[in-house]
Amino acid sequence: MLINEKELAARLREVKTIAVVGAVDKPGRPVDRVGREMIEMGFTVIPVHPARDSVWGLETYKCVTDIPVPVDVVDLFRNAQFCPGHAREVLAMETLPRFFWMQSGVFSPEARQLLAGSPIQVVEDRCLKVELTRLGVRP
Repeated sequence: MLINEKELAARLREVKTIAVVGAVDKPGRPVDRVGREMIEMGFTVIPVHPARDSVWGLETYKCVTDIPVPVDVVDLFRNAQFCPGHAREVLAMETLPRFFWMQSGVFSPEARQLLAGSPIQVVEDRCLKVELTRLGVRP
């Protein structure tokens, strides 16, 4: 489902907690820069990575279903081939997020189809941090 700019801005203003899937704190990686900047913007960022215990000095979870608190956005820094699996994981979360967000250059018709009919807004090929900044959204 496409979303207009006004509706996107309004829905993003409700965002406070962001799970970053594929989080790594390696300088020079887009996920590192974006994750750090969203933390500096005041968002609660929850790193998700199957092999790390800590990213950005924060406790890191193996899977989104392991996160013990509700999240507003699941922000994916993964290749498109992995997005359907993450969509299935998101649907298994106790509290569904508002957004399933695929970063710039990432499209997944299969993930979009899996999430169709759920209340989750699917966003493809957009950088969450760029959109938050462009729309002037802060928590």
